[in-house]
Amino acid sequence: MKPPTHHLEWPSGRLDFTGGCRVMGILNVTPDSFSDGGDFLDVDRAVTRGIEMVQQGAAIIDIGAESTRPGAAPVAAVEQIRRAVPIIQKLRQQVTVPISIDTRQAAVAEAAIEAGASMLNDISALEDEAMAVLAAQKQVPVVLMHIQGTPETMQQAPQYDDVVAEVMEFLMERAKYAEVMGIARERIFLDPGIGFGKTTDHNLCLLKRLELFCELGYRVLVGTSRKRFIGQLTGKDRPAERLAGTAATVALAAMKGASIVRVHDVAEMVDVVRIVSAVQNAVT
Repeated sequence: MKPPTHHLEWPSGRLDFTGGCRVMGILNVTPDSFSDGGDFLDVDRAVTRGIEMVQQGAAIIDIGAESTRPGAAPVAAVEQIRRAVPIIQKLRQQVTVPISIDTRQAAVAEAAIEAGASMLNDISALEDEAMAVLAAQKQVPVVLMHIQGTPETMQQAPQYDDVVAEVMEFLMERAKYAEVMGIARERIFLDPGIGFGKTTDHNLCLLKRLELFCELGYRVLVGTSRKRFIGQLTGKDRPAERLAGTAATVALAAMKGASIVRVHDVAEMVDVVRIVSAVQNAVT
């Protein structure tokens, strides 16, 4: 069953999917993220970048105050709140698009929502029950991601018998759990977790069969931007050099039915999804 393609509304936000895949801009306010760590620790600089991404066509701004790169250690909730909340508060005054908080801790999510965030991006897929309760109470959309292990351990030796089947099974179980907890089906997004406890081959298999995830009855979010597997395939060691490789994966994800792509390079990827949408809607 295909997910709905019309607009999604909730008490504190709205997303319009009638034009196809939408772009989520990444705003990491951390000192150690793999690509842009340390770039946006200053509140005003982060807000300026958020505004710029909206002007470039981002439909959502995703703020993360805890790096989840391979090997990253957890960050206490109080520190995540200190990093993210002032930025959310100021950005909310400047933009009308939904602001998402990228966290696995309910305390951080609650503080972010109070500051003006209206979407939850949880790499642990509601492992914290309090996160599910919060999402249901606040009636906000949630992104449920698959990860094998934790950011500290996920790339040590990821193994699957059938990566596509196992990731699909996990995400469906978590989506059903979210619904039981009171989160409306239309506000649930599934993320196969490219690069989170996966080898390059695993990532390629998930992208090759992404249409299967898009047929589960939920909207799908895909995050491939600048990731290591792109560097391994293209020989580009520096994340900032992986623009073309990222564009290829974004085009593939959009063609296969992803509703959101999460990216660093907003302007370029907005162009990519516009072209894909034009091809999909071409009259033959």
